[in-house]
Amino acid sequence: MSFNGFRTDAAVTHEALEAVAPMAIEAALEAEQMQLESEARRRQMIEMDLQQARYEASLAERRYAACDPENRLIAAQLERNWEATLRRVETCEARLSEVQRVEPVDAIPDFTGLAQDLKAAWNAPGVDMRCRQQLLRALIKDIVADVDDDARDVILTIHWHGGQHSQVRVRKPKSGEHGQRTPEEALAVMRSMATRWSDAEIAATLNRMGMKTGQGKTWTARRVQSLRTVHKISGYRSSDKNGEWLTMSDAAAKLGVSHVKIRRFVRDGILPAEQVMRGAPYQI
Repeated sequence: MSFNGFRTDAAVTHEALEAVAPMAIEAALEAEQMQLESEARRRQMIEMDLQQARYEASLAERRYAACDPENRLIAAQLERNWEATLRRVETCEARLSEVQRVEPVDAIPDFTGLAQDLKAAWNAPGVDMRCRQQLLRALIKDIVADVDDDARDVILTIHWHGGQHSQVRVRKPKSGEHGQRTPEEALAVMRSMATRWSDAEIAATLNRMGMKTGQGKTWTARRVQSLRTVHKISGYRSSDKNGEWLTMSDAAAKLGVSHVKIRRFVRDGILPAEQVMRGAPYQI
């Protein structure tokens, strides 16, 4: 029994990332909540410092006022103490003003993007094969492969640690077919996004989805353009926009808010938006 290892490896990787995705989303939301709580604690500590500083300044003022002005040495020392407490009040007020100047939601990193970019993280240059193998071993107990000759499919039964299992089918290549062919999924993304998004945006989407070229390379605008030409896929035409929709960047600039806030509006259903397909940029 023989079959294409590249395709089966890709299928197993896809299944593993799909299995991890819900945990990634949960972890992203938990990290976001931790960031919110951290910001709240920081502000509370600054407010407590300011309250203490004002109390000490008030106490120092009363001591200075109660001092016998004839006792110049003591009066001078009490005045210096009072001025020091006033400077501390000013410092605390400046720290609190800095925290209040920007809304916390604008300062929080977009943790939900981590879950969406899981495939891109898997294919990142800094992630070596050993790291990927360790993750797969932590998730998968073993894989049983079988071949359906009639359907020309390789059937992979993946046994996960914990007792669950899943099954995935991988098409066997035809005689003479090589593995450097552009994946149909990538071409489908191009067809869905063409005319409405630039080649650079299509390339970024393909990379974010973890898709490679037929030669296993990352996508660039030039490679997208070349594939579009070969497959006769129409290119980007800005007139197709016609003012009917905006990108997330356009919407953020128009409303004067951050990308994070726009993403929250979309997620909560406040701002109507759609994607031509999962992983593609939002159209608002």
